[in-house]
Amino acid sequence: QVQLVESGGGLVQAGGSLRLSCAASGNIFSINVMGWYRQAPGKQRELVASMHSGGSTNYADSVKGRFTISRDNAKNTVYLQMNVLKPEDTAIYYCRLYRPPGWETPQNYWGQGTQVTVSS
Repeated sequence: QVQLVESGGGLVQAGGSLRLSCAASGNIFSINVMGWYRQAPGKQRELVASMHSGGSTNYADSVKGRFTISRDNAKNTVYLQMNVLKPEDTAIYYCRLYRPPGWETPQNYWGQGTQVTVSS
């Protein structure tokens, strides 16, 4: 019912920047949380950053000061500006839209993922 399409991944050298985009379509409620998660080989998927439709944000400690999440609610799009990239940022980055359990009409949707590779 909700589709998320990511774009902007690629190969970049350490210290470089990338900007990821995720456009949502379908049955989108106005109040939701959209976020970015990543999964590196051999590791669990982890939260990178998330943003409530009301504006509050949450970042992993490892990306604070380097990454910035933003969203355009009118376009149902969330962005992740990634600066000063490090090799340890290499992962598949996934977009997520969710309304937590306990909310009316919970939702949990994931994008297909986009590869980010940071070389030394």
